[in-house]
Amino acid sequence: MFDQEKALITAKIRTYLAQEGIRDAQIEFRQIPFSGEWGLAVPLFPIAAGEARSGKKVNVPQRAAALAEGLQAEFDPEALGLSHVEAVKGYLNLYFSTAEYARRVVDTILTEDGDYGRGADKHQTVMVEYSQPNTHKSFHVGHLRNVILGGSVCRILEFAGNEVIRANYLGDIGLHVVKWMWNYLKNHKGEQPGEDKTHWMNEIYAEADRLFQEPENEAEVRALYARWNARDPEIVDLWKTTRQWSLEGFEQIYDLLGEHFDRIYFESEVEDSGSELVEQLIRDGLATDGRREKPVFIDLDAALGTEDEYRVLVILRSDGSSLYATKDLPLAIQKFEEYDLDRSIYVIDVRQSLYLKQIFKTLELLGYDWADKLYHLAYELVNLPGNVTMASREGTVVLFDDLVAEATSRAKQIVESKNPELSQEAKDSIALAVALGALKYTMLSRDNTKVVTFDWDAALDFNGQAAPYIQYAHVRAGSILRKAGSDLPEEASFPADLEKTEVDLIELMTRLPAEVQRAAEDLRPLVIANLAFDLAKGFNDFYNTCQVLNAEPDIRAYRLRLVAAAKQVIATSLNLLGIDAPNIM
Repeated sequence: MFDQEKALITAKIRTYLAQEGIRDAQIEFRQIPFSGEWGLAVPLFPIAAGEARSGKKVNVPQRAAALAEGLQAEFDPEALGLSHVEAVKGYLNLYFSTAEYARRVVDTILTEDGDYGRGADKHQTVMVEYSQPNTHKSFHVGHLRNVILGGSVCRILEFAGNEVIRANYLGDIGLHVVKWMWNYLKNHKGEQPGEDKTHWMNEIYAEADRLFQEPENEAEVRALYARWNARDPEIVDLWKTTRQWSLEGFEQIYDLLGEHFDRIYFESEVEDSGSELVEQLIRDGLATDGRREKPVFIDLDAALGTEDEYRVLVILRSDGSSLYATKDLPLAIQKFEEYDLDRSIYVIDVRQSLYLKQIFKTLELLGYDWADKLYHLAYELVNLPGNVTMASREGTVVLFDDLVAEATSRAKQIVESKNPELSQEAKDSIALAVALGALKYTMLSRDNTKVVTFDWDAALDFNGQAAPYIQYAHVRAGSILRKAGSDLPEEASFPADLEKTEVDLIELMTRLPAEVQRAAEDLRPLVIANLAFDLAKGFNDFYNTCQVLNAEPDIRAYRLRLVAAAKQVIATSLNLLGIDAPNIM
């Protein structure tokens, strides 16, 4: 905000400093904590300290204060749209006219529209790997937090000015796949999935997992595994067909969640390169080959001279079969070979923290200079009421589509009570938007390292810190604009004596650009989730205290523009969280 003014202020400061014999100084602007008026502070201490470092005999605090006072005399506040300028303890404080600042904020938001808050191109390429389900299995609530967190992080990074590559890594090989194919051939041969592919795939897997416990069935599964390892054409064809069913089921879920991927990796894609890398590690002396009695492993603490920090990483089983590490190492290498990455982020649950630390350190020992660009974005588990933890097998698993159906049913009851006159189609559409918003906000409004315990009443609260409350603020703003009837006033003057709720709302809207950058830097959608709630609350406070449609013409004009700006910033905040901003609820 106020880039043009900052440029003029910077030029004036540089001219004055040059007269003082100071050149090439770094001019820093800091936001003055809001207390009824908006302002920027320029600290002169770093500049005075630079003089001292250059050999000049100066008292840094006194020199900073003198520079601030000298600069104060150079400024004509009115020419820059400033209300006043003051020198305070080594700071040059520049305060903007309330009316001018409010107008510029609102004008900027309405001009930039959906791009308000977007960062300049950072020329940084970031890959975010998230979701990572296993084919032939369910997509459950545990997966949900991963894909919601990863999707929001991608949106925020992109909006902050990064080029983002969305990557997904699917487990498409292993015992779970062979068990599924065995049960399909034995008990379901010829069957095909209906519309709900993921649910159907999971039913066959859950049945296979139960049957696998019987010794005679385990022997049959192991025999089928041998055929798979020999690349029996019949089994490979079945694997390709059934894997595609799984992918189509996942695609249905991603479409519903508003997610897409630029690059999908498969475990099968890096199985051979993983085996080759293991042999290289053995030849290089970094890995110890304990086969056939023991696995192949890397003693990272021994290699690094540390004690119980990295421990031992097993990279191949004693029978020669692969592990996650067998494939995660070559996958990391492949990512950097395919893309010139500035950062590679892994969205994986917190229980894998030591494992990923071992993978990253192994890549560093292998000499890859990009190993320090790898980052684990950890997240905690999701519990349902009653402290039910998600599991990947039948037991306590709650499937994604079941949870969405429950959320939608509850949301629809609320929508029907609020707007019974809406068409059934409209009710269904709004209920789904509210339900998905409630699920997503519940996951993102908690720190990723905190366990989420899902609570229906809290998630669907229209009056608390929840997505429906924020979505409803957006709806209210839209309703005001629709009732206004005519086009939005092209311009409007703001008075100097704005209402407190107007000032507070404008202040909240100015935070978006900085909060986007902070959320991107920290990889914390929670920052945006909190801002979205504050914006909704700020708008509702304004809505309850300030007349818009029935106000005097001049007041009506600027308040309509303020409403439109608030609606846009709320929508942008929701979009960064992957949540729809509906027009009716």
